[in-house]
This record gives sequence, C-alpha cells and structure tokens, in this order.
Amino acid sequence: MSFTVTYAEHDDGGAHLLLTGELDMSTVPELTAALDRSFATGARRILLDLTDLTFCDSTGIAAFVRGDNRAAAEGGWLRLTGATGRVDRVLRVTGLADVLGHDSDSPAPTPRTAG
Repeated sequence: MSFTVTYAEHDDGGAHLLLTGELDMSTVPELTAALDRSFATGARRILLDLTDLTFCDSTGIAAFVRGDNRAAAEGGWLRLTGATGRVDRVLRVTGLADVLGHDSDSPAPTPRTAG
C-alpha cells in the first residue's frame, strides 16, 4: 500500500496533515518533508490525522516524536488524532497516545494534497 500526506493550513498558523496508508522506513521521508514544509511556512501547531493510516513502525513513531520536539522548540506542539486498529495499539503501548493525543472535538480544516 502506498503512503500519502494531505495538507491543510489553519487560519491560526497551524497545519493539519492527513496521513494515509503505511508509514514505515521507506515512507517516513515523505512525512518528514511535509513536516519541514509546514514549519517552513510558519506552522507551529501541527495536527496529524491518522484516521486512514493502516500501519506505523518505529521510524514513524520516531518521526512523530521528532516533529513534536521541533514544534516545542519553536513554541508549538504536534498532536495525533484518529488512530485506529494496529496504529492505535502501537501509540498506546508506546505511551504516545497520552503524550501526543488530541481532543477530537476540535475543528479541522479542509485538506489538500501536499505539494
């Protein structure tokens, strides 16, 4: 299965990234590039929507942590929402569900394909 990142900006300077497919060693550079683009455009609050993410290995987990560390260093945060199945289980086992969890009642913008 392929991996895609769909991107949308919030009016408040945040970004919403919808991850689809399998996040692993071969696809994590695409997520890293999308996060870098978000930070480069001034986003400091990053919401990663994992609703359509079907797999995440340790390199994906590491990318989430690096993204949060960078956001925090720049006065912001990175949060995860929408994880289900195996992805949710991995996030709970690692403790990231608690550390990087997001209130799902917050509104999300309409995404567009990253580019």
